[in-house]
Parts: sequence; C-alpha cells; structure tokens
Amino acid sequence: MKAGSRFLNAVSAFALSASVVASGAGVSVLASASVAEAAVVRNVQVRGAERAGEEAVRANLTIRPGVSFTNVDIDESVKRLYSTGYFSDVRIAVSGSTLVVTVSENQLVNQVVFNGNRKIKDDKLAEVVQTRPLGPYSQELVNADIERLREAYSAIGRSDIEVTTQVVPVGQGRVNLAFVINEGDRTKISNINFVGNQAYGDGRLQSVILTKESGPLSFLTRKDVYNPDKLRADEDALRQFYYNHGYPDFRIISSEAVLDESTNQYNITFTVEEGPRYRFGDVVVESTVEGVDSQDLQGLVRTRTGDTYDAAEVQKSMEAISQRVASAGYPFARVTPRGDRNFGTQTIGVSYLVDQGERAYVERIEVRGNTRTRDYVIRREFDFSEGDAFNQTMITRAKRRLEALGYFTTVNISTSPGSAPDRVVVVVDVEDQPTGAFGIGAGYSPGGDGLILEASIEEKNFLGRGQFIRVAVGGGLDDARSYSLSFTEPYFLGYRLAAGFDLFKSKTSSEDYYDYSEQGITLRVTAPITEDLATTFRYTYKKLEYDGDGDWDQGDNLSEPYEALIREGEFVQSSVSQTLTYNTLDSNTLAREGIYASVTHEFAGLGGDSEFYKIYGRARYFHLLSDEADIIGSVAVGAGHVVGTGDDLNVFDQFTIGGRQIRGFENNGIGPRMDNGDSIGGTTYFTASAEVTFPMPAFPEDFGLRGAFFADAGTLYGNDVNLRGEGVQGTDMSLRASVGAGIQWASPFGSLRVDYAVPVVKEDFDEEQQFRFSMANQF
Repeated sequence: MKAGSRFLNAVSAFALSASVVASGAGVSVLASASVAEAAVVRNVQVRGAERAGEEAVRANLTIRPGVSFTNVDIDESVKRLYSTGYFSDVRIAVSGSTLVVTVSENQLVNQVVFNGNRKIKDDKLAEVVQTRPLGPYSQELVNADIERLREAYSAIGRSDIEVTTQVVPVGQGRVNLAFVINEGDRTKISNINFVGNQAYGDGRLQSVILTKESGPLSFLTRKDVYNPDKLRADEDALRQFYYNHGYPDFRIISSEAVLDESTNQYNITFTVEEGPRYRFGDVVVESTVEGVDSQDLQGLVRTRTGDTYDAAEVQKSMEAISQRVASAGYPFARVTPRGDRNFGTQTIGVSYLVDQGERAYVERIEVRGNTRTRDYVIRREFDFSEGDAFNQTMITRAKRRLEALGYFTTVNISTSPGSAPDRVVVVVDVEDQPTGAFGIGAGYSPGGDGLILEASIEEKNFLGRGQFIRVAVGGGLDDARSYSLSFTEPYFLGYRLAAGFDLFKSKTSSEDYYDYSEQGITLRVTAPITEDLATTFRYTYKKLEYDGDGDWDQGDNLSEPYEALIREGEFVQSSVSQTLTYNTLDSNTLAREGIYASVTHEFAGLGGDSEFYKIYGRARYFHLLSDEADIIGSVAVGAGHVVGTGDDLNVFDQFTIGGRQIRGFENNGIGPRMDNGDSIGGTTYFTASAEVTFPMPAFPEDFGLRGAFFADAGTLYGNDVNLRGEGVQGTDMSLRASVGAGIQWASPFGSLRVDYAVPVVKEDFDEEQQFRFSMANQF
C-alpha cells in the first residue's frame, strides 16, 4: 500500500510540476528537481499536428504507454521533434495518465528561387542550400543556407557577396522563399610577397604555389581566388620545394592574407626562414630484422654522397627498400631515415634503418571530395586494400601516383584510429579538376603545302573512370586529310595493365602523280616493370592504297622508277612491336630534371606485303642549369634503322623525318626523294637536339611565359626500295642542321608553343618549314 501511495504521489507531482516548454530559441525543462522517480502514462495525445500527422509525432517520442519514463525522456523527445524541422514550438505535459504533446507546425516551403545570381547557376545553388520545396520552412535552416551561399561565392573569389531573403505566403500554410543575391565585385589578389627569402626570388617562389596574383586573364584561370585551405596547400608546396632543393631547415614563420576592403583585394605575405643549404654526407643502410641483409638493399638507395640534399629522393629510397623487404616476407618492416648533420661541412649523412614495426592492419580506405572521379579509380592506386598490413611508405607512394594522374588539384592522405588498437583507417581527400583538352596544331610551308592544321579533343578521365580517349582530325590546303581515334583503359581486367587501341585513316597526294591513303588499327598493352620503367606490346594492321588519280593517267609514258614507286593497288602491313620506356622526369608538364627515353623494335611479316625489322628510339635529358633563374637545359638524341627480311622494302616501310625532329623542315622534308620531289624515306636516321628555356624577362614567372633557344641536327639516308637505279636523290649520309628560337606559354587556353627555325645546313631538294606552332587547351 505504501508503494502504491508513492507511485500516485509521483504521478501527481508530474501532473502539477513536470512540463517541458520548447520554442525556436531552445528547450527548457520545467520539472521539479524533486521529481526523480519514473512515471508511467496510459496513452499519448497529440495536438496541432495537422499536416505532419499524429503518427509522425508519436514516432519521434521516446515515451511509450505502459513504459516508465523520466524528465530525460521528455527532453529527448522534444529534441527529436525539433530535429525534424517541421515544428516551430513543442510542449509536452502530463495530465493524469495522459501524455499531452502540443506542437505548432512550421510553414511548408512551396518553392525556392534565386534572384540576382549570374556567376553561379540556379541548379548549382540549389545543391548548396538545404531548404527544399515541400520541406519545412525554418529560419535557422535559412540562416545556415545564407552562410553556405557565402562560402560558395567565396570559393570563386567573391567574398563581398550579400544575401537576403524574401518570404511570400501563398496560402494553406505554404510560402515561397527567394534568396536575393548581390554578387558584388570579384575579390582579387593584388600582391603575393615573400619575406626572408634569399636563395630564390619572389618570382621563382610564386611559380611554386597554387595561388596567383590577379592579372588580365585571371577570370579564366581562377587561380587568384583566395582560400584558406589553398593557402595551407601553398605552405606545403613551399616546404617541399625547399626540402627538395637542399634546405632541410626551411620553415614558414607565418602566412597572412589581409583584405583591403576599400579595393576588395587581398595582400598575401609569406614570411620564411630558409636556413643553410646542405649536401648528402655518408649514406648507409642498416637492418635489425633477422634475415634482411643491409648490403643487399644498398643498391636501392637513390641518394648519393655529395649530391644536394633532396627529401624526395630520400622518400623514394625508403619506398624502394620497403617494397623489397615486404616482398621478401616482412610486411610489417619499417624503414626510418636518420640524419647525421654536420654543421661545419653543411652535410647530412643518412642512415636508412630497417626494423620491425608495430603490427597494424588497414580497416578501410575512405575516399572524400571526389565529385567526378569514381572511388575505385582512386583505390586502385594503393598497393594494399582493406585487411592488408599497414605501411606508411606505401601511403606516400599512393599519394605520388594520385598526383601524377593529373585528375586532381589537391591530394591529401591521412590516417585515423580504427575500431581496434591494431586497426587504421586511411582517409583520402581529393579535389577534382578539368581533365579534358582541345588541341590545335599548325605549320606553314611557304612554296609547299601552305597551311597545315590538326585539331584534337581528348579526355584523360573519361566519365570519371580514369580512361583516356582522343579524337583528332587534320588537313591542309591540298587534299591531305587525317583522322584518328584512341582509347586506353589503364587497369585492364583489374590489373595494372594499360590496354587500348588506335584507329587511324589518312590520305595524301603527290603533286603530280598519285593519291596515297592508309587506314588501320593498333592494339596495345603496357605493363609496368618498375616505377620508372614500362614495356608496351603492339599489334598493327594497316591497309595502304596507291591510286593514280593525280594529274597523270595510265596512258602517260612514265619512266620505270616512277612505275616502281607508284604501283596502283592495295598493300597490307601486319606487324608486332615492343617498346621499353624509361621516365624519371620530375614533372610531365614542365620537366626540370630527369630522363625520358624509349626504344622500340618492330617486326613485320605476319602476312601482308611488308617484311622487315625495325629498331628506333629517342632519349631526352633535362637539367636545371640555374636553380635561382629557373633556366632549364635539355639534350636529345634519336636513331633508327630498318632492314628487309624478305624482298625489297616498300616505300611505306622506310623512315621519314623532318620538322618534328629537325625544326625548320617540313615533316617529310629531308632524306631520299624522287626527282619530282616526293619523299620515299630512308633506312637509317640519326638526330640530335639541344635546347635551353628560361622565364621571359619583364613577365611575372607565374604567368607561365618562357623563351627557348635551340639547335637541331640529323640525317636520313639509305634506300632499299627497288627503283632500278633511276630518279633518286639524297640517299647519302648528308647532315642537316637548324637553329632557332621559340616561345612557350602555359596559358589559360592550354600549353602554347611557337617556334621559328632557320636551316643552316641543308640540301637543295629539302623542303623547308620555318614557322610552326601548337596548342593544347584545357576545358
């Protein structure tokens, strides 16, 4: 009886003093502190839920008839009802054995519109805000949407945007909501300054960072948009630049962006401390893991005593050692570099210590920020997957691979604790960038074919799948035409194999005697051997046709050499080839250091009319001649030779070279040719080139305008086409050479290059082409 009395007293206390009053400003629990005992109600009564419905209210209550509850449950129920966004006021009270829930409903949004916006379209803004048609109207949500709109406009450089709202009732508890936007002027960056830099000038450092000063073409590039995250990325870029150029003590003291509201422009200042420049001292490998011989790993080290200190080379050495040790059966082995600094000689000795690390496994790989690129395209660049052993060195390698794809403006990889002490979550944050390109190539040959044009369109991240596709068409003022289609799947059948095909068709004409056309297909697959070395296998089927539709007809009395050359009919060439490619370039857009080399051997004779063996290749070496002035030198050499393995070679089996290898000449402008001037190619060629590029004076370095001086030389000679000894010239090993100057511009429209070359050593029958330009446009 006493227990029942206590229960009735508790219920009575709730009825008199336990109520919750909630409004848009917050939630207040008006319950007597003395009421701590649980209570039970028999039913729940809902008032005011005309549109939402009583069941929707009950579904958000934590209180159930016949189940004991306290003030904590009332408070939680109020919070849940508010979180739906459908109610502007919520009150919960206990009346006898009934729980009374009284709500005031928010108005519903009938329509959301945007007024005054020009720089960002309605559909993009609709994705930014969270207020939706047929959803509840909430002032708190609208205020949050205004801030989201401000952030969206700040991201495109319009920080002085003003956003207001207009709410128009349309009856039946509905309203139309309009966001009225005053976009204002674009916020610019007037100056980017560096304080404390001695080794490098401001222009050189400005070329390193992503943020750029505003200029006449900034409205196209959008690189002059201030963003705090972008500024942090610029800090990292500066650190890596100095660390990779011999300054391990470099640090950024501060980076400030100050907005001048009177001009709506930012002034950005980086204050840095460079420290002394170091070289590598003694470099050794040490191992504490039983079964791992440090001497066997020494050859994997890329850092050399006496070289300028380079953090990137240290990292690559760690990766190579880690990969070798892991493949030997030690997945948890850890490679740690230890520096031995000598302040007197300004050298740093490096010891690569291999020891047994902690056992940790990858719980999951979480990808964020990719709006276009598919998750699996990012995940496949990792050498591990969920459940595998965690290795920090592999994280760094994956980051470098993702950056090299060219799909993203930024790539950041971090880790967080998993669900257990030996579990790690790998978090990948990326930001997609445009990966399409429209290209135009052109040349002009006075007295020859005149203007020659080629246009192409390509996409290297097709549909976000990482696939490459390119379509190109070309032609001249004469009847020359060319068409091509290329496609590459970089991970064929889920393996690191780049498989693809090339379809091509072209037609050219002799000035007087014949039309020549070819069409065919190439199937290819590329497999990596190491990080720097890859091999490619190809099969090519080509159909060629000579057609006597020029200014002559079969009734003309042609000499035997011409008849041998221009036999009418179709020919088939079926060949297989293999290419080795070696690439250590530090950048595929503007290389300053490294080597790019390839060598190909090809065999034709798998059916068809051609039987030959070819070998040809080219290598180019880049070296930074002046680090401070950013002067880049390069030298290149190339060679090729073809021999027949059956009868005589056909004209189309031999090599043709010209302006692409020796500027100042047409594409097929040198080497053996008929008396009428038609090129027949040669069996052997050699080429060499030297070039120096430099930032153009009087232009900011981050403008991307560079000048070039170059010298090219080479020869094409030999002939194994049976022309019966008549009507051929230029078969001897005569040298050709040219000198010239060029301008290359990393423009907002893409990479543009213009060259003017003058042949200084040539033959009378060579065909010249002094002027040449090319362009590739990002979109």
